[in-house]
Amino acid sequence: MNFLLSIAFVVCWSSGFIGAKLGAGTASAVTILMWRFLPLAVVLLVVSACFARASWRGLTGRAVARQMVVGLLSQSGYLLTVYYAIQLGVSSGTTALIDGTQPLVAGALAGPLLRQYVSRRQWLGLSLGVTGVVIVTTADAAAAAGVAWWAYLVPFLGMASLVAATFVESRSRVRVAPSVAMTVHCATSAVVFTVLATVAGAAGPPAELSFWAAIGWLVALSTFGGYGLYWLILRRSGVTKVNTLMFLMAPVTALWGAMMFGEPFGPQTAIGLAVGLAAVVIVHRGDPPRRDAPALRSRVRGAVASEADEPGSAEPDAVESEVVQAPRRDHVS
Repeated sequence: MNFLLSIAFVVCWSSGFIGAKLGAGTASAVTILMWRFLPLAVVLLVVSACFARASWRGLTGRAVARQMVVGLLSQSGYLLTVYYAIQLGVSSGTTALIDGTQPLVAGALAGPLLRQYVSRRQWLGLSLGVTGVVIVTTADAAAAAGVAWWAYLVPFLGMASLVAATFVESRSRVRVAPSVAMTVHCATSAVVFTVLATVAGAAGPPAELSFWAAIGWLVALSTFGGYGLYWLILRRSGVTKVNTLMFLMAPVTALWGAMMFGEPFGPQTAIGLAVGLAAVVIVHRGDPPRRDAPALRSRVRGAVASEADEPGSAEPDAVESEVVQAPRRDHVS
């Protein structure tokens, strides 16, 4: 099941780069993002009010506010920088490469921020993954012409925004239903992008059919598929493993672009894809030892949450303290 979820996540997340390119020729980044999230947020809010009230029961204002911050970072900040970079002329493959550095950053910060053990084999896989995405996109970045140098810094801001969202979510002690989290995140992004588009005078959607085709693509594959699976796999497998799958985005995006847009896909891209696959295998086999506190803490949280009557309830601090403090001395700091 985890393997199938991983494949689906890679395909759906990569579709976001392709969808951004589909829409780049029809409207500005804020226009695309506004109409991607505004109708979606309305639908999700109506569904929550009519059919999913129980999922919201017990949630505090603080828990909702935390999810708003997560949505602001993982959707608004991340997607705006990705779309803007592609609009500036940075290729989808290069954008995916820069986004692919996220696992290395998240893995390096997992120790000091989450006190999460990262094995040597996992570090080897992370380093190998960086090599793979560099191989795939080096030729593309070198051949780019007419793109300002600072445009390549924009995707780094998005990568940092998504890393920050990952750690904000991981440090939460309150279990929030995925449907609730997605509703809050999408509603937050809808507000942000509507304000930005209105201020920029770009709120009106184009009449072209290609624009709405791109919107449908992004909502179905990127939002429900990629974004939803990201948080699902994060909760099931942890920060290091879910972010390692990011290494596959650049080669998969390059292959997809070759089939859909006729972009070149040569031996160098094939080699990068093979290296990326090897990195994922290495990291997924490099399981940390059982003394890993966050992994144990996650299992205890799951057990406590499954017995709770309300999905928004927080876990007892006594259980949290007992589980975390004992093995803390063994973690990388």
